[in-house]
Amino acid sequence: SIMKFSIIIPAHDSAKYIRKALDMVKAQTFKDYELIVVCDDCTDKTAEIARKYTDKVYEVDFHNEGKSRNFGLDHATGDWIMWIDDDDWWLHEHVLDDINKAFRHCDVLRFGFYWQLRGQCGPGDYYACWMKCYRREFIGDDVRFSDIDKWSDVDFYNAVMWKHPRIRDLDECLYYYNYLREGSQS
Repeated sequence: SIMKFSIIIPAHDSAKYIRKALDMVKAQTFKDYELIVVCDDCTDKTAEIARKYTDKVYEVDFHNEGKSRNFGLDHATGDWIMWIDDDDWWLHEHVLDDINKAFRHCDVLRFGFYWQLRGQCGPGDYYACWMKCYRREFIGDDVRFSDIDKWSDVDFYNAVMWKHPRIRDLDECLYYYNYLREGSQS
């Protein structure tokens, strides 16, 4: 029972730093995934760079992270959905392998991450969508990000929790949260 992942990267003028996220996805030992990059209002070479990694590069003009995340979700075909922010990255090449092994009988898998300012953080009640993997079927057609930029993650997480998901926590640290880069939206 091989599962297929959809990995969604919402991007905005990230030509300087998106390669690290793309390289870590490409390096994954588990290859049954699709990579979707949603370039929102990009005026640099972000889309051009992304096309070297995937043919699913969409150029949109939302000026809005929540709408970009929803667009990626609406174009995803995988059984399991994950997001990576354009300036963050996975910590090693076994992320999908580890999640695939752990993702049994649950709707949401939460994992640990490394936060630039605070060091290692375990899985828990953080709102961020990028430290979780979601069963697509569970998200359904009714749970989406709000278009209020500051709260889009919060609204999405609350809507997911409202549906009483089966949650599993993976103590492993899989993600590097590159908080507060210059020009970062979050």
